[in-house]
Amino acid sequence: MTSPTILVADDDKAICTVLEQAIRRQGYNVLVTDNAKSLLSWVDAGKGNAVITDVLMPGMSGLEMLPLLKARRPDLPVIVISAQNTLITAVKANQLGAYEYMPKPFDLDVLMQCVDKSLIAHGGQGTSSLQPPKKIMENGHIIGRSPAMQDIYRILARVVGVDLTVMITGESGTGKELIARAIHALGKRKNKAFIALNMAAIPKELVESELFGHEKGAFTGALARKAGAFEQAEGGTLFLDEIGDMPIEAQTRLLRVLQQGEYTTVGGTKMIAAKARIITATHRDLEALVKKGIFREDLYYRLNVVSLKAPPLRERREDIAELVNHFLNRAHEKGLPRKEVSQKALPLLQAHNWPGNVRELENLIYRLATLYSESVIDEKIIEKELTAKSARVVPHDLPLPEIIRMHVQTYFNSHGDALPCAGIYDRLMPLFEKPLIEVTLEVTDGNQLKAAQLLGINRNTLRKKISELRIETLRKRFSGKED
Repeated sequence: MTSPTILVADDDKAICTVLEQAIRRQGYNVLVTDNAKSLLSWVDAGKGNAVITDVLMPGMSGLEMLPLLKARRPDLPVIVISAQNTLITAVKANQLGAYEYMPKPFDLDVLMQCVDKSLIAHGGQGTSSLQPPKKIMENGHIIGRSPAMQDIYRILARVVGVDLTVMITGESGTGKELIARAIHALGKRKNKAFIALNMAAIPKELVESELFGHEKGAFTGALARKAGAFEQAEGGTLFLDEIGDMPIEAQTRLLRVLQQGEYTTVGGTKMIAAKARIITATHRDLEALVKKGIFREDLYYRLNVVSLKAPPLRERREDIAELVNHFLNRAHEKGLPRKEVSQKALPLLQAHNWPGNVRELENLIYRLATLYSESVIDEKIIEKELTAKSARVVPHDLPLPEIIRMHVQTYFNSHGDALPCAGIYDRLMPLFEKPLIEVTLEVTDGNQLKAAQLLGINRNTLRKKISELRIETLRKRFSGKED
C-alpha cells in the first residue's frame, strides 16, 4: 500500500528541513515548497493526502490559499502553522476550514500526531492518535504568546462560531470577562449586545429581576416595567460572572430557561423567547459547591458544555513583558507620561508571584506611570514597589482593625477603582461577617441560640445572616435539613 504524501509550504528553509525529516521518519512521503503557487499545482494534480502550510509566504498567504484549497479538494485536511500567534489568526484559520491551527514554535511530536489524526479522519493511514497540546482583550485582540494562552486560542477558535454554553474558570484578575468578550466579538453575534452581570454584586432579592426583568407593580418599588438582562442581550451574549454566587432560587429559574428556551418577567405571564447566548465565569470550585448542595448539579452540567480555564499570570510569565508594554501604552493613552520598563527590571516582574494576576500587574503599571517622574522605570523602582507589596502580608500579632485595614487595602490593590455596582460596603462586609459567623457556629457545634448570644445579636438576625451569606450549618450539612 502506498504511503500517504504530505505537502509542506513554508518559506523558512530551516522549518522545511525539520518538517521533511520528521515526516519521513513518520513513514510518509513528502513534497516541500516555499510558495503557494507550487502547492496549488500539486493539489490540482491530485497529489497529497494532507497539507501543512505557513501563514506568511511570498505571493499568497496561507489564509488566502485556504479557500482555494478547500474549493479544489474539500476533503484535503490542511494544518496551518504560524509565527503570528494571535487569536485572530487561529479564528480565521478555523473559519476558513483548516483542520488544525498550530503556533510556532510548535511541538514537533504533537504536529506529527496531528498529521496522523487528520489522515485517519479523512480515510487515510495514520500511525498514532493526537491529544493536541499564545493577549487581554483590546480591540478584538488578546495579549500573550505563551503556551498557556495558545491553548486558550485553540479552544476559542472552535467555539466562537457555535452557540454552545461556555464556562470560564480561573482566579480573580485572570481576564475571564475579556475572554467572554472575545468569544462575542469574534462570533456571529458580534453586532448584537454583550450584557454582563456580576452575580456577587447583585442583592439576592433583586437577582431574578435583573435577569428576567419585572412588570410595573410586581413588587414594592417596581414603579415601571424593567427589561432584564435576557431581554437586553436578545440575539447577543449574556455573560454571567461569578455564577457560583447565584442564589439557589435563581438557579432553578435559569435552569428552566435553558431547558425550555423561554421565560417570564417577574410579575408577568407572557412567555418570552430566550435568544441570548450564555457564557458564565467563576473563580469558585463549582463541583465542590454542587457537593455541598449550594449549586444545582443539573444547572452545572447545562452551563459547563465547553469548559475553559483562564491561566493565572504565574503560569504565563513569558507574557509579562508584552503585557507591561501594553499597559504602559494604555496609561499613555489615558494622558499619563510615556514610560518604559528597563530590561534589567523585567526579570523582577517575571519572578513575582502575582496573586492578583493580570489585574494586579495592570494596577502596578498605572501606579508606576503616575507616581514616578523617571521616563525609564529601573530595577530599583520595581524592587521597591514589589518589596512594599510583600510587606503588606498580614502579621498575626497586629490588632484586628489593622488586619482589616490591610485586607481592604489589598482589595483595592487588586481591583483598583473597578468596583461592583453594589458598592464597596456591600461587597466587603460579607467577607468579614461570614467567617465571623461560621467560626462562631463551629465553636458552638451549630447551636444557633448560643452562637447568637456569643455574637451579641438575636437568633432571628443570625438566621437571616445565615441565609443571606449562604452559610452551611452543621445540621443542614449532614441531614439536608435546616437548623
